[in-house]
Amino acid sequence: MPRFSANLSMMFTERPFLDRFAAAAAAGFRAVEFLWPFEWPAEEIAARLKAHGLRQVLFNLSPGDAARGERGMACHPGREAEFMATLDQALAYAKVLGCPRLHVMAGLCPPGVPRLLLRETFLANLRRAAEIAIAQGVKLLVEPLNATDNPGYFLTMIEEGLATVAAVGPERLGLQFDIYHRQMAGGDVARALHAALPFIGHIQIADVPGRNEPGTGELNWPFLLGHLDRIGYRGWVGCEYRPRAGTEAGLGWLEPWRK
Repeated sequence: MPRFSANLSMMFTERPFLDRFAAAAAAGFRAVEFLWPFEWPAEEIAARLKAHGLRQVLFNLSPGDAARGERGMACHPGREAEFMATLDQALAYAKVLGCPRLHVMAGLCPPGVPRLLLRETFLANLRRAAEIAIAQGVKLLVEPLNATDNPGYFLTMIEEGLATVAAVGPERLGLQFDIYHRQMAGGDVARALHAALPFIGHIQIADVPGRNEPGTGELNWPFLLGHLDRIGYRGWVGCEYRPRAGTEAGLGWLEPWRK
């Protein structure tokens, strides 16, 4: 049966961030993830995890200047030192939180820079970072983001993500497979999940359109979630969706899987 983690950057946002851990546990979740934790002390987050019996399963490296729309810098020539600093920051948090996986955001394509140079920079940064992370017991992940919602993002297709994992080495780098992004970027979700399974380190879900909770859009969630069992996926499934009308009010889709 799928194991679900609550994404606290998108769920339970009716409450301040540090109060969302208790809400997630009360709703039956046993694991959480979020985008970036760096506004809060790692020790404070760790205390909330411990108090509510939760596991931290994933978060992202810093995206850079989020206020200016930055979405990471791993593919940016000339920003290698800044990228490595974000890795050091994330690994320090991961150690305190006991988090085994980190998502490395590729970044938006800088204007005028050849794509080949962006790819070379991305792979070089990932190879260096993955060696450091794996030595600390942390596996890095890359996630393709659909180009409709993320115009200009470097990594947009599952096939590109798999090629990146193969180039760096699947023992050191994994694929973060977001079903919402895959559906937005071409569909064929079940086949793509099966084909990518050996390289998947984490799965995330949201319905299409709207990126709301399962059952609000076009995807067949009983089939897809059952498909994860049939193909043998045993990792966490992150609920990275925007509740349509309140988090608790939208958790009805989860009931069959709780049983």
